[in-house]
Amino acid sequence: MKTHLPHDAVVDNQVLSPVAGSLLPAANPGLDEPVTIVEPPSETTRGRFRTSAIMVGLCGAIFLAALNQTTVATTIPTISNDLKSASGYAWITAAYSVASGVAGPIWSKFSDIWGRKVILLTAVGLYFCFSIICATSQTMQMLIVGRSLQGAAGGALMQVVYATISDIFSMRTRTFYLSLLQMMWAIAGGLGPVVGGVFAQYASWRWVFWINLPISFIIFFLLWAFLDVHNPKTGIVPGLQAVDWYGICSMLAVVVTLLLGLNFGGNLVPWRSPLVICLLVASVLITPVFFLCERKARSPIVPLDIFGTVSNLMALVIGFAHDWAVFSTEFYLPLYFQAVKNASPVESGLRIVPITCTQAVVGIVTGLIVHKSGRYLELIWVGVMFLALGNGLYINLNVASPLGAIVAYQLVAATGAGLLFQPPLIALQALVPPRKTAAATSALGLVRNLSISIAIVVGHVVFSQRMDTQRNSLLDHGASNNLADSFSGSTAAANVALISTLSDPELKTTVQTAFADSLKGVWILCTSMCICAVLSKVYTEHRTGLDNI
Repeated sequence: MKTHLPHDAVVDNQVLSPVAGSLLPAANPGLDEPVTIVEPPSETTRGRFRTSAIMVGLCGAIFLAALNQTTVATTIPTISNDLKSASGYAWITAAYSVASGVAGPIWSKFSDIWGRKVILLTAVGLYFCFSIICATSQTMQMLIVGRSLQGAAGGALMQVVYATISDIFSMRTRTFYLSLLQMMWAIAGGLGPVVGGVFAQYASWRWVFWINLPISFIIFFLLWAFLDVHNPKTGIVPGLQAVDWYGICSMLAVVVTLLLGLNFGGNLVPWRSPLVICLLVASVLITPVFFLCERKARSPIVPLDIFGTVSNLMALVIGFAHDWAVFSTEFYLPLYFQAVKNASPVESGLRIVPITCTQAVVGIVTGLIVHKSGRYLELIWVGVMFLALGNGLYINLNVASPLGAIVAYQLVAATGAGLLFQPPLIALQALVPPRKTAAATSALGLVRNLSISIAIVVGHVVFSQRMDTQRNSLLDHGASNNLADSFSGSTAAANVALISTLSDPELKTTVQTAFADSLKGVWILCTSMCICAVLSKVYTEHRTGLDNI
């Protein structure tokens, strides 16, 4: 079969789901040996109505996970102001990404062992419950816990769905159904920022989470009533023994200690604080423990031989840099629009629609190009150049930047981003044996999720530190000590609403300029990561024989 979709690649005539932890049909896997991939039963025995109901449920699951990521970005300033907490500004998104990235491979392994249906139903049910926690949160701490739990459940929604489609549809027909999932991402990307802005401005940010409940209920019913996929009878104990728990725990320890150290430093405590030093040192010391665990694990969450070639490493670097730039932009551009351009939450959501729509369209076109030509390195080259150029142009954003220029910058960066959603995956899959493609794909997904988390936290640190340096300028232009404190450090992003209340035009412009100048640090960081991607492309190989993808 010759096909490639943004979330589907074919290597050696086997369809691979790029986000599932495994491509194996739900069966009773052994603990040491891989299970043979078998073709799912023909779907000709499944009626059209049943097939439609299943796809509505699966597409709904993807839409639910995607929508909740895109709606939150435009509501974060409102949430921080309402909960009167600036310390968790970046963690509202980072907590979700970390949990989703770490939990995703676990859910995938669980679905191999105990079946896709039971895992999907469990994940949807948990997503329902954890959305209630987020919606009813009265403190930032409670919201971050809820977002972490929600992200853990969302990891299954974004990964197991693709494996399920590979199970229930033949290679001949699943291409069409996978394209429907990509459409869900496009729709959620366009609607999410606007929906989030509408809720934040006209109702309550809590509706970003309340809206998940009816959607989750419908999805649960459809999957429970109509999803007919093999349900193995694996015992609980043998199944749990197949999971790389040591690798999971050590990886989580590395990531959490690193992010906490970066977030605390300069915000809650000084960088030289023993707490920050201990957290960062602990992250460094635990890293070799993680690699040791993966080396000795019978079924490692991240097989180390994936890192055995320079080309594979470079593909992972490109994926890391890509998601760093993409999600930093989608996270911090709404802040720019609300703080510097006086945009409402709804307006800030509308103003990033050019990014989400362009990325979706270019991503789909990229899949068609690879499908027709079998080439991917050229797309990577063009993508990293456009991504670096677009993020470099963001450095020019200031108080006086016209809307036309901003949209032009967005289109350039979004074109590069859209070109890079899929080709790095193919570059990685092309140079690993077929039995390692699932693990390689899962590794790239893990790297991307960790990149999102680190980018948001580090970006917030850079922004906060630069806002601290603006304090004297605010005082010189007539700001009171209390007002200057409100726009300093980690509290600045949470106090965007105060800008519209300033009656002194000169002081207001000074505050907006301070935000724009501080965000330049974020854009410079993104551009630096994109330059790393440009350099990495030089060492990325093209596997011959992929012309028939």
